[in-house]
Amino acid sequence: MVDAEKRLLVSALEDPDNQHFVLLPERNDLWIGDLNETCFVGNVDEASRQLVKCTYGCLEKAIAIVKPGVRFREIGEIVNRHATMSELSVVRSYCGHGIGDLFHCAPNIPHYARNKAVGVMKAGQTFTIEPMINAGLWRDRTWPDGWTAVTADAQFEHTLLVTETGVEVLTARLPSSPDVFPWLKK
Repeated sequence: MVDAEKRLLVSALEDPDNQHFVLLPERNDLWIGDLNETCFVGNVDEASRQLVKCTYGCLEKAIAIVKPGVRFREIGEIVNRHATMSELSVVRSYCGHGIGDLFHCAPNIPHYARNKAVGVMKAGQTFTIEPMINAGLWRDRTWPDGWTAVTADAQFEHTLLVTETGVEVLTARLPSSPDVFPWLKK
C-alpha cells in the first residue's frame, strides 16, 4: 500500500462521515499484489465484531499451513472448519487465486470444505488466500449492474509466496503501518 493510500485509509477510519475509500492493487514492472481488510467504522455490534475476528482467524489458520507439498484444497478445509465452529458460513462464489503476470490466474483456491481444487503448493508460487465469511447463509447477491456483489460478510486477503520452508506474506503489515486493528491485541 502506498503512503497516500495509508493516509486515506486512516482518514476514513478516523472520520465516520468520510467512509468512502477505494484501495486498488498496485502494479509495476515487477509485481502485482492483492490485499483486502475489513475495518470497523463507527459503532459496531458484537456479532459483527465476532464475524470479523473469525474471518481474520480463518485467514491466519490458512496461512499457517502454507508450504511446499500441501494440497490447495486443504485451505478450504481449514477455513470452513474455523468458520463453522463459530456458526458462520463460507461464501462459495469467490476464491483465492494465483497471482503473477496476471492479476487472477491459476490456481483457484476455494475456501469451503470438500472443494475440488487441484494441485499442490510448490516453492516459488504466489497466490492469495481471501476467505469471505458470512453471518447466515453462504450465498451472495449481485446488483443489477452485473458486477457489484453484496452479502453480510467480512473478508481478509493476503498475497503469499511459497518458500522452500513455508510461506512469506507479501502483503503483510509493516511495523510502521497504521494500527487499524486494535481488537487483534485483545
